[in-house]
Amino acid sequence: MIKSRSIFGLVAAGCALGLACPQPSRAVVSDEDFNALKTLVQQMNGKLQSLEQTNLQDQRVIQQLQQKLTETQRTAVEAQQNSIATAQAQAAAPRVPLDEATVNHNFQILGDAEIQYNKTDHQNGAFLLADFAPIFLYRGGENILFEAGFDFGLQNNSPNGGGYTTTVNLSFAQLDYVLNDYLTLCAGDLVLPLGTYSERSAGWLNKFPDNPLAVDLVPGTGVGAELRGALPLGETGKLLNYSIYGVNGPGSANGTGNAGALDLGGNVGITSGGSTANTHGNLVGGARVAFFTPFKPHYDLEVGLSGQSGEWDDAGKHLWSAGVLDAALHLGANFEAKGEYIISRYGSDDLGQIHQQGWFLQAGYKLAGLNLNLPALNNLELVARYDSMRDGLGTHTRRYTAGYIYYLTSALLFEGDYEIIRSSDPAQPTSQFILQMSYGF
Repeated sequence: MIKSRSIFGLVAAGCALGLACPQPSRAVVSDEDFNALKTLVQQMNGKLQSLEQTNLQDQRVIQQLQQKLTETQRTAVEAQQNSIATAQAQAAAPRVPLDEATVNHNFQILGDAEIQYNKTDHQNGAFLLADFAPIFLYRGGENILFEAGFDFGLQNNSPNGGGYTTTVNLSFAQLDYVLNDYLTLCAGDLVLPLGTYSERSAGWLNKFPDNPLAVDLVPGTGVGAELRGALPLGETGKLLNYSIYGVNGPGSANGTGNAGALDLGGNVGITSGGSTANTHGNLVGGARVAFFTPFKPHYDLEVGLSGQSGEWDDAGKHLWSAGVLDAALHLGANFEAKGEYIISRYGSDDLGQIHQQGWFLQAGYKLAGLNLNLPALNNLELVARYDSMRDGLGTHTRRYTAGYIYYLTSALLFEGDYEIIRSSDPAQPTSQFILQMSYGF
């Protein structure tokens, strides 16, 4: 601004000096030129004044922006401090019970039901109410889960009496507390991770109307506590699944250590006589570890190894132990194969060491994978299974099964299979035909 005024002063001085000095007659400035120069000087002076006003306005705007920036920074700091204080207060405050609307929202009933027709050789065919199995799920908060399953059925009372009996069994009931993303504590009547069949394939999830023979060699549930979870291995979807648990374990059905007294599921800590103690002195421990790897969408493999060992007889003199190798393979959305190999060992007073083993392998293929554009075939899945069991008491049974699943809907299934049975026990049938309607809800 000072430089602009200096230039203006030099111009004015030059003009005045020019007027004061004598000039030749031919250099005399006319009135018209003088007025034009005067007008130009006035215009330049006006522009300089306008620039001064603009400069002052710009300085005021800059000051206002600086004040707003200071206020914004102060507000941000106060908001951060308030947020930290609120979070600390919430962490220290007691949890408020869920209201009725939240409770109802976090409660669900799932399960399955099956109606079955069975025709076994040398026996009359009959319709059976195979199973009605509701599962109650409740979420008590971010970390608390509860689940319980029941089995309802009908049983013919003959030949001891007329009519029928309704049976109700508690399949499992467990409370789960999620410790973190990788570990959950479970307690109650647990579904045991001896293999994967009991947890993932029983009931409506099974592709066959009946269970593999070998799963009867290990208990499906046990009363106790368990820690379980999974660890990611890299960022490709690979997982390491694991669980470790302690339960009451098998017990003796009649209090003896004889081989026939082994009871895999009855030792729940409560007896009909009022006792509330374990039938033997120590708990039984078990664990499972498995590796899961996906190849691409719908292509994956899981291999697991599990085991359990501990006392079983009332005197605590004999051990019961079992090991299970399980595997499951998916090749696309239409093919699945899975199987388990099971061994168990237990000592007894009358027969010494009892060695049991069994295994099964099953596969299924959905005909939708053929891309034939035929709705009747696209809803059909063909299944096959081979299973075998040695009970360690002299009986060896093998079974060959072929069947189908027709998907009326994704939850309503019409199943059928034909089984050929070869057993050293003459009381076993040689074949049977089963039809079943299953519904999962």
